[in-house]
Amino acid sequence: MPPVGCGRSCWRGSAGTGTAAGCTPPPFRHPGKINPFLSYAGGSVCPVSSFEADPEVGPAAPATMELLEGAPVALGGPRGFAVTRTLPNRGRRMVGAWCFLDAYGPHDLTGSAGMRVGPHPHTGLQTVTWLVAGEVLHRDSLGNRQEIRPGQLNLMTAGHGIAHSEETPPEHSPLLQGVQLWVALPHAARDMPPAFAHHADLPVVTAAGLTATVLMGTLAEATSPARCHTPLVGAELTLSAGAEVSLPLLPSFEYSVLTLDGAPVIGDVTLKPGPLLYLGSGRATLSLSTGSPSRLLLLGGEPFEERLVMWWNFVARDHDEIVQMRADWSDATPRFGTVRGYDGPALPAPAMPITRLVPRGRVR
Repeated sequence: MPPVGCGRSCWRGSAGTGTAAGCTPPPFRHPGKINPFLSYAGGSVCPVSSFEADPEVGPAAPATMELLEGAPVALGGPRGFAVTRTLPNRGRRMVGAWCFLDAYGPHDLTGSAGMRVGPHPHTGLQTVTWLVAGEVLHRDSLGNRQEIRPGQLNLMTAGHGIAHSEETPPEHSPLLQGVQLWVALPHAARDMPPAFAHHADLPVVTAAGLTATVLMGTLAEATSPARCHTPLVGAELTLSAGAEVSLPLLPSFEYSVLTLDGAPVIGDVTLKPGPLLYLGSGRATLSLSTGSPSRLLLLGGEPFEERLVMWWNFVARDHDEIVQMRADWSDATPRFGTVRGYDGPALPAPAMPITRLVPRGRVR
C-alpha cells in the first residue's frame, strides 16, 4: 500500500504494460480541432486547445489530449524575470492538486542579475522548485536559507502563512532554467503550521532509454521523501535519443506533461516546449518516444474536488479569507513573519478587485 497522501504507479519498459487494480476509468473528453503547436502521426489524433469554445469532435481518439497554451508573465513587474504560465489556464485551473505552473528559460544570465523576486507571502499551498540548469537562492520567514541546484527539490509548505524570497545567487552558472509549481492543500491541511524541506537525494527509476526522477509521490514503487497531502505524482522524465517506453498510469489520476527540452512524442503527438498537454484521466498507459534527447515534466493526481479562490499568492476558500490574508501582509502582522537577508523591498499586495472573488472548481 502506498504511503498516505501519495499516489502510486508501476513501471515497465516498452515490452510490457502496467495497470492499477481497483480503479474505474471515468468518461473521456472528446478531442477536437488540430492545434498548430502539435504534430500528428497518421492524422487519427485530433487534440483540442482549451481555448476552443465549440470544438469539432474528431473521429476516434482513445482519450483526452487538450493543449493548454501558456501566457507570458514578468515576475516583479514589466521588466522582471520572464516566465511562461500554463496553470491556472483559461479553461483548466488544476491537474490533480497541482494548481500553478511557471516554466522559465533557458535564460542567458550574462550581464544580468537573473532572478530577483522579493519577499512575498503564501497561504494554503505548497511551492515546488525544480531546476534544469543554474541555481536559485531561497530565503523564508522561518529562517531558512537554501541554494537549490538541478536534481534537487525545494518544497515549502505555506499552510496558515509564510513569506519567502527567491534570487539568483552572486556566484552562478551562465544559464538558468526550471519550473515553479504550487500544490493546493486540502481543507484538512490548509491551515497547518508552515514548513520547509530541501531534498538533495531523490529516487530515480531507470529503464531502457529513460531516467525518471520522482519529485513527489510514487512512481514505479519509488517514493519521493517529499511530503504530499493528496494523492499525486510529479516526475522529471529524461529520454535518450531513439527511446521508446510505455509508462503505466493510474486510471484514477488525471495527468499532464510539459516538455522542457527536445521534442518527444506522447502517444501520436510531438510536443515542443511551451504549452502543457493535458491527458485527462482513465489512462492505464502512456507511450513515449523521441528521436533526439528530450526532457519532460509529468504531473498527475486524483482530481481535486474542493472549490478554491486563488488570488495573487494566496489559496483560500472564499473572498473574505483573501481580504484578511491581504490585510495581514499589508499590515505586517506576525502571520507571515519576516524574511531576513534579501537585499531589496518586499512585494506589495495588489489592490483587491471591485467585485467579490468567487470560489471555482478545477475546470473553469
